[in-house]
Amino acid sequence: MKTNKIYNINCVEGMKEMQDNFVDLVVTSPPYDDLRNYNGYDFQYEEVAKELFRVVKEGGIVVWVVGDRTKNGNKTLTSFKHALCFQNVGFNVHDVMIYQKKNTPFMRSNAYTNCFEYMFVFAKGKPKTFNPLKVPTVRQGLEKMPVNKKADGINNKVLGKLNKEKTRINIWEYAVGLGGSTNDRFAFEHTAIFPEKLAHEHILSWSNENDLVFDPMCGSGTVCKMASLNNRNFIGMDISKKYTELSKRRVGLLKQELKFG
Repeated sequence: MKTNKIYNINCVEGMKEMQDNFVDLVVTSPPYDDLRNYNGYDFQYEEVAKELFRVVKEGGIVVWVVGDRTKNGNKTLTSFKHALCFQNVGFNVHDVMIYQKKNTPFMRSNAYTNCFEYMFVFAKGKPKTFNPLKVPTVRQGLEKMPVNKKADGINNKVLGKLNKEKTRINIWEYAVGLGGSTNDRFAFEHTAIFPEKLAHEHILSWSNENDLVFDPMCGSGTVCKMASLNNRNFIGMDISKKYTELSKRRVGLLKQELKFG
């Protein structure tokens, strides 16, 4: 299967055309709980998980962005079902991260407003790549730091150096909607896009330049666009012809920006 292309295909069938141990990183958000209209297609996440385990390289990562819907007053717990399925097919649950939305518009009458989705980080063995994203520390430089008490019971302090930065926590916050998720207005022809920055930061974290990034349910093409922007190869798949064409438009627009910008 050729890279840097987007295919209109059922991803389970599409992955059968991939060789074993082919993909470095997967970033995707599946159509969970019927939140997207895919013309009656029955989403078989168990089959997707099995094929992903085969095509992902040893040490490769799958970032699986998923939430839960409330039906008749009862949470579906779809996210946890998916996580257990990936664990059962052989992936390690390397991390359970939170995608927090800054500007959630939907209020609930008898419960607190839901403002997050899970970002499960599944690893095939030990992750081969981790480029931690850093944030500045509040306190930096040299400072007197306490050490353990000795027999005299006195708190002694020694001069120590505080780091200028630290690795980010695993709750990532993003604005959503136009100007937050993306500035590409036509991308909202898809009903459930996630922020470009989310894809960008996972791609930086779990892959290196020239690695292959795969989105088996690429929707509006966010992951493919950000992979290209960050000098990664990519493959996108979507069962919807409409969304496949949308993704191609979005990645094609990016290539024009890079060429003529």
